Amino acid sequence: MEIKLNNNLIKRAYVKISAIVEKNIRMKLRFKFHLLMTYISLFISLLMPIIVFGKLFELRADIGPWTSNNYIVFIFLGYTILLLSKMIKEVPSQLRVEKYWKTLPAITISPFNRFYLLFGYHLTEFLLVLPPFFIFLFVAYIISPISIVTLFTIFLIFFAISLIFTGIGFIIGVFAISNENIWAILGFGITLIMWASCITYPYALFPDQVQAIINYNPIYYIIDLFRLFWVEDNILLTISLHSERVIILISSLIIFPLSGVLTFNYIYKKLGISGY
Repeated sequence: MEIKLNNNLIKRAYVKISAIVEKNIRMKLRFKFHLLMTYISLFISLLMPIIVFGKLFELRADIGPWTSNNYIVFIFLGYTILLLSKMIKEVPSQLRVEKYWKTLPAITISPFNRFYLLFGYHLTEFLLVLPPFFIFLFVAYIISPISIVTLFTIFLIFFAISLIFTGIGFIIGVFAISNENIWAILGFGITLIMWASCITYPYALFPDQVQAIINYNPIYYIIDLFRLFWVEDNILLTISLHSERVIILISSLIIFPLSGVLTFNYIYKKLGISGY
């Protein structure tokens, strides 16, 4: 009886999440050119770091673990993180679309449905970033080959980061439909946090004062771990040398999605939907 009940819950979750993903992807693919330009715009933003790195390595042999032979890997992995960082903004945007079409109350009937909503939005954006992710991952692999085990680990961490960013987006998203002033403030705060995450420039390039700020940023440690797995290409070694980063990753993977749903439930119940 218990097994049957669990199967029904899993089946229901699958149906609900699949419906959200299918609906959202169909809407996104209606504007294929817009989606393509998003990928291209993010790549263009990497041209300056590539130029700066190229000039720097004429003057010095290395910047932390990065050298003239592998700095493109740093840049290309940074591009994949930029793809994922879109989730933080896309979740609030999608919630505002639901608000505009007045479909939001129907998909937030019960607290558990918010988990369906979170995972639905997460899988939508994750599936959409997979094509450019695999392209840049392939190029990085050609430039700096790694073991298949490490490559698989890189993909798992990429998935974990995407879920963390979705959780953050969910926290911000409830204010996008309930209190846009707070949404603007949180959005600005996230911009600062992402700036201090060393996505396009390595930690070693920043002055000591900025490094002191970065040291308090958990997102930096998660992104750094993502790259360290690649450059060290030894999973056990990376885990043993950077165990604090692994702990931050695992903790964030639990805290941010759960906090996203709990915050959504609380704020939605307290403030509801405003701005129609």
